[in-house]
Amino acid sequence: MQEETRLTVTSPLMPDLDEFHEMLQEIWKSRWITNNGTFHRQLEKELASYLKVPYLSLFTNGTLPLITAFQALRITGEVITTPYSFVATTHSLWWNGIKPVFVDIEESSCNMDPSMIEAAITPKTTAILPVHCYGFPCDVDAIKSIADKYGLKVIYDGAHAFGVEKNGDSVLNAGDLSTLSFHATKVYNTIEGGAIVMHDKETKKRIDYLKNFGFAGETEVVAPGINSKMDEIRSVYGILNLRLVDSAIASRRRVAERYRAVLKNVEGISLFEKFPGIKYNYSYFPIMVDSEKFGKTRDRLYEEMKEKNIYGRRYFYPLITHFSTYRSLESAKIDNLPNANRLANSVLCLPLHHSLSDNDVERVLSFFEKR
Repeated sequence: MQEETRLTVTSPLMPDLDEFHEMLQEIWKSRWITNNGTFHRQLEKELASYLKVPYLSLFTNGTLPLITAFQALRITGEVITTPYSFVATTHSLWWNGIKPVFVDIEESSCNMDPSMIEAAITPKTTAILPVHCYGFPCDVDAIKSIADKYGLKVIYDGAHAFGVEKNGDSVLNAGDLSTLSFHATKVYNTIEGGAIVMHDKETKKRIDYLKNFGFAGETEVVAPGINSKMDEIRSVYGILNLRLVDSAIASRRRVAERYRAVLKNVEGISLFEKFPGIKYNYSYFPIMVDSEKFGKTRDRLYEEMKEKNIYGRRYFYPLITHFSTYRSLESAKIDNLPNANRLANSVLCLPLHHSLSDNDVERVLSFFEKR
């Protein structure tokens, strides 16, 4: 093993339990458990600063920010989106009575292909919903150009994009709104949680109303909002986790570099290119498996790893367009989405976590040794 890619992680990063206990005691003493409490406000402020965004509103999970984003912008009709994502992306449209229109993805990034967007626009199109897949930034400039040309809103699903920057600017500043997930599987988590990033105070005020049933005061309801507030306990967890996230990302990077150093020389395994000017968060390490050259299918590799208690993810498989809720749509036809279908059948995300040891990583890599 080359020294420059050797891992040093031996135990999970964990918040200071004594400080966590002290902060919990403050909550009990204040008797303020939820509804925009002290720690909730503190976490919003600290996250906005860390992520280099002007305003941020916390939510109780990563799906409700998507649903609320479309309510906040009063989106209706049709929205152009990607089939290559977690189902929550498209479910957020369904819950708002919006028709998803799927376009294909770029093979190089797994992100929405901007060249496919204009052909999908109809008189009913009101917005575009791209996803920064695996934390790889979308072509935000090309998407903005199309959106401006046709007067469309852009909402980014940034569930994978915590801390990702392009030329020093957060990708979360792109579009009209961006959403985040703080689920326990993410680079940064509050166990369950999420957020919306916005550009101005007025939009934040409206979103803050919407996530609290639409209340704009004790007796006034201004919109049919939902209950999606983050509580004080998870806010405390988030504050402490934020102090550790840079260390977690650094640990993930070392794992990713070890994977890349070995797998770049394995026939039948393709890696996604790293582009200059991008600050990655190493949230995932996807590989593409060519069954003819590698000697086994992606699914066979997945099953063999699982038999040894090594759990990768066929991420995203099946495509959203293969699920019964969406497969009857014209835009969901396989012929319309060749890249998305090909990648769904060939991509495997390898285990990637800040607590993976040298031995863990070498166990994963043993499946790629010359046979």
